Amino acid sequence: MIRHLTLTLFAAAILYFVTSALSPYDDFLVGEIALYLIALAGLSLLTGVNGQISLGQGAFMAVGAYTMALLMTHTKLNFTIELVAAIGAAAVLGLVIGIPATRLKGPYLAGMTLLLALALPPIADKWNGTFGGDQGLTTTVPTAPGTINSEQWLAWIEIAGALLTLVLLANLLRSRFGRSFRAVRDDEIAASLAGVHVARTKVTAFVVSAGCAGLAGAFLGLSTGVVNTGEFPLTLSIQLLAAMVVGGTGSLMGMWWGAILLVYLPQWSTSLSGHFNLGSGVSAYLAIIIFGAVLIVVMMVAPTGIQGGLRRVWGLASRRWSRLSSVGPAPTTTAPTTTAPTTGSSSSRHVDDRDGQ
Repeated sequence: MIRHLTLTLFAAAILYFVTSALSPYDDFLVGEIALYLIALAGLSLLTGVNGQISLGQGAFMAVGAYTMALLMTHTKLNFTIELVAAIGAAAVLGLVIGIPATRLKGPYLAGMTLLLALALPPIADKWNGTFGGDQGLTTTVPTAPGTINSEQWLAWIEIAGALLTLVLLANLLRSRFGRSFRAVRDDEIAASLAGVHVARTKVTAFVVSAGCAGLAGAFLGLSTGVVNTGEFPLTLSIQLLAAMVVGGTGSLMGMWWGAILLVYLPQWSTSLSGHFNLGSGVSAYLAIIIFGAVLIVVMMVAPTGIQGGLRRVWGLASRRWSRLSSVGPAPTTTAPTTTAPTTGSSSSRHVDDRDGQ
């Protein structure tokens, strides 16, 4: 806990100074990195640590976002309570989905979560009076103190949520729950024989992952200012899964890389399209094409993701440095100096006596 809190405070200080020096638009992008980091961290726990493949993370984000928007529209609750409610609503749905999901594995589980991502948007479109239909529901960012602009204030809120989520998940993975997650992933039968309740462990991972997605969805609704079905397409769930793989499955630090790619790849693709005067049809799919190319390259160069590749390079460099340090400089040899004997000295007489024996 102390180490995780120390790293978190250090990261918070760096991000505070970074966001203070950036423009409002760049602060907006940093906030988006933070919210995608929350969703990816929960997905990494579910898929990378516990071994359950999910394609429904975008659906859980939609539940959190709509919960936040409904509370803002119809109530006057505190902002923190609205965030907790968004997390709770998504976690409850994760519990409902996680219980039957304990009997499914591999592509069957992925298909079930994919069905969830496909089924939720039509529900919002059917009840237009409640969920706003295509127009959606509006959200309002809490009033910033002093002269802080709204983009920077929202970025700080999202960064605080992301760092708090990482601390909680890091400590959870270091506890007996994390060991149970990994044991179920590696071998369910062996974990059951060791006393681990397999079904309960799977459901717990699903609930925690869904809660993280709910918080990320609430932040996404605040960033866009409106919550509608267009913000949570099926491609969002697929991109989250791909970004998790690129960053490093099962690594919380690796999720930073995945979140950065999710935010900045569309920006880079737009600039590239404008530079080469590509058509609107190509520009619309250019980000997905680049993301797929990055995924292929990373899997070929570093099968464990960007973070795994960096860890491997660091390990090789550390071992090489240790070997070079242990060898040290080669010892220098000095030829012995011989002094010519002096006639009549004691050394000369000693040599003469020894030779004569």
